[in-house]
Amino acid sequence: MNSDELNIIETKIIEEIEKTLQSISHYKELTKPIAPENAIGRISRMDAINNKSVNKAALDKAEQKLTNLKVALSNINDFDFGVCFKCKNKIPMGRILLMPQTRFCVNCAR
Repeated sequence: MNSDELNIIETKIIEEIEKTLQSISHYKELTKPIAPENAIGRISRMDAINNKSVNKAALDKAEQKLTNLKVALSNINDFDFGVCFKCKNKIPMGRILLMPQTRFCVNCAR
Protein backbone atom coordinates (compact mmCIF):
# COMPACT_ATOMS: atom_id res chain seq x y z
CA MET A 1 0.00 0.00 0.00
CA ASN A 2 1.16 3.48 -0.71
CA SER A 3 1.37 6.25 1.90
CA ASP A 4 -1.81 8.01 0.68
CA GLU A 5 -3.84 4.83 1.15
CA LEU A 6 -2.31 4.29 4.59
CA ASN A 7 -3.16 7.86 5.61
CA ILE A 8 -6.77 7.36 4.51
CA ILE A 9 -6.96 4.08 6.42
CA GLU A 10 -5.35 5.61 9.51
CA THR A 11 -7.89 8.45 9.49
CA LYS A 12 -10.72 5.93 9.11
CA ILE A 13 -9.42 3.84 12.01
CA ILE A 14 -9.19 6.91 14.26
CA GLU A 15 -12.77 7.89 13.31
CA GLU A 16 -13.99 4.37 14.05
CA ILE A 17 -12.20 4.36 17.41
CA GLU A 18 -13.97 7.61 18.36
CA LYS A 19 -17.38 6.24 17.27
CA THR A 20 -16.78 2.99 19.12
CA LEU A 21 -15.78 4.83 22.30
CA GLN A 22 -19.06 6.76 22.12
CA SER A 23 -20.99 3.53 21.61
CA ILE A 24 -19.23 1.93 24.58
CA SER A 25 -20.11 4.90 26.75
CA HIS A 26 -23.75 4.67 25.65
CA TYR A 27 -23.93 0.91 26.25
CA LYS A 28 -22.35 1.25 29.69
CA GLU A 29 -25.09 3.69 30.59
CA LEU A 30 -27.73 1.21 29.39
CA THR A 31 -26.22 -1.73 31.29
CA LYS A 32 -26.20 -0.14 34.72
CA PRO A 33 -27.84 -2.29 37.40
CA ILE A 34 -31.60 -2.09 37.65
CA ALA A 35 -32.50 -1.05 41.17
CA PRO A 36 -35.10 -3.36 42.77
CA GLU A 37 -36.84 -0.44 44.44
CA ASN A 38 -37.83 1.06 41.08
CA ALA A 39 -41.60 1.10 40.96
CA ILE A 40 -42.05 -0.67 37.66
CA GLY A 41 -44.33 -3.58 37.07
CA ARG A 42 -43.14 -7.17 37.05
CA ILE A 43 -43.41 -7.47 33.25
CA SER A 44 -41.69 -4.11 32.73
CA ARG A 45 -38.90 -5.18 35.08
CA MET A 46 -38.43 -8.44 33.18
CA ASP A 47 -38.35 -6.46 29.95
CA ALA A 48 -35.73 -4.10 31.42
CA ILE A 49 -33.60 -7.07 32.51
CA ASN A 50 -33.86 -8.59 29.02
CA ASN A 51 -32.90 -5.26 27.41
CA LYS A 52 -29.94 -5.02 29.76
CA SER A 53 -28.63 -8.41 28.61
CA VAL A 54 -29.01 -7.41 24.94
CA ASN A 55 -27.15 -4.16 25.62
CA LYS A 56 -24.45 -6.07 27.53
CA ALA A 57 -23.86 -8.24 24.46
CA ALA A 58 -23.62 -5.10 22.30
CA LEU A 59 -21.19 -3.59 24.82
CA ASP A 60 -18.98 -6.69 24.69
CA LYS A 61 -18.98 -6.58 20.89
CA ALA A 62 -18.10 -2.87 20.85
CA GLU A 63 -15.25 -3.42 23.32
CA GLN A 64 -13.87 -6.21 21.14
CA LYS A 65 -14.10 -3.97 18.08
CA LEU A 66 -12.23 -1.24 19.95
CA THR A 67 -9.45 -3.67 20.83
CA ASN A 68 -9.21 -4.82 17.20
CA LEU A 69 -9.15 -1.22 15.94
CA LYS A 70 -6.32 -0.34 18.32
CA VAL A 71 -4.36 -3.38 17.12
CA ALA A 72 -4.97 -2.38 13.49
CA LEU A 73 -3.81 1.18 14.22
CA SER A 74 -0.64 -0.08 15.87
CA ASN A 75 0.06 -2.43 12.93
CA ILE A 76 -0.71 0.02 10.13
CA ASN A 77 2.94 0.52 9.23
CA ASP A 78 3.77 -3.20 9.17
CA PHE A 79 4.77 -4.57 5.78
CA ASP A 80 1.93 -7.10 5.84
CA PHE A 81 -0.86 -4.67 6.77
CA GLY A 82 -3.74 -5.13 4.33
CA VAL A 83 -2.73 -8.70 3.55
CA CYS A 84 -5.12 -11.53 4.46
CA PHE A 85 -3.86 -13.41 7.50
CA LYS A 86 -5.03 -16.74 6.03
CA CYS A 87 -4.52 -16.75 2.24
CA LYS A 88 -1.89 -13.96 2.08
CA ASN A 89 -3.73 -12.13 -0.73
CA LYS A 90 -4.19 -8.38 -0.64
CA ILE A 91 -7.39 -7.25 1.11
CA PRO A 92 -9.30 -4.81 -1.14
CA MET A 93 -9.16 -1.16 -0.06
CA GLY A 94 -12.97 -0.99 0.07
CA ARG A 95 -13.12 -3.79 2.64
CA ILE A 96 -10.43 -2.17 4.76
CA LEU A 97 -12.34 1.13 4.72
CA LEU A 98 -15.57 -0.64 5.75
CA MET A 99 -13.93 -2.81 8.38
CA PRO A 100 -10.50 -1.38 9.19
CA GLN A 101 -10.03 -3.92 11.97
CA THR A 102 -10.34 -6.88 9.61
CA ARG A 103 -7.44 -9.27 9.15
CA PHE A 104 -9.11 -11.44 6.51
CA CYS A 105 -10.33 -11.04 2.95
CA VAL A 106 -14.01 -11.71 2.23
CA ASN A 107 -13.45 -15.32 1.16
CA CYS A 108 -11.38 -16.25 4.22
CA ALA A 109 -13.70 -14.44 6.63
CA ARG A 110 -16.57 -16.81 5.79
